Amino acid sequence: MADSFQTEHWPKEVRYVSEDKRLEVDFDDGSCFSYPAELLRVESPSAEVQGHSPSQKQTVAGRRHVGIMEIEPVGNYAIRIKFDDLHETGIFSWTYLYDLGRDQDEIWRDYLAALEAKGLSREPPRRG
Repeated sequence: MADSFQTEHWPKEVRYVSEDKRLEVDFDDGSCFSYPAELLRVESPSAEVQGHSPSQKQTVAGRRHVGIMEIEPVGNYAIRIKFDDLHETGIFSWTYLYDLGRDQDEIWRDYLAALEAKGLSREPPRRG
């Protein structure tokens, strides 16, 4: 995925559908993407999740039910998403969101495979 803030596709509309915990973005080329909050959280472009190189990427488990509390613009090139697990350091550029939407199926499959390989779950840990 692109890691620069060079924007090729601009959003026409950004909506959060809270009852479905999904962010929807319509882009100027006619592409429309719907992102589960869980996907956005586990693929956050933050250093906490992505690390500083591909080998440092973290597999974030237990976020099946995560939601979004707030979406705020960052200049004209990105948004910051504040999740209800209090993660808020990722800056989602329009390029990052476009690529994530375009490649969502493959990214999700890779995420599920990483969870399985590490013996992790999408479910949050039980308190007891």
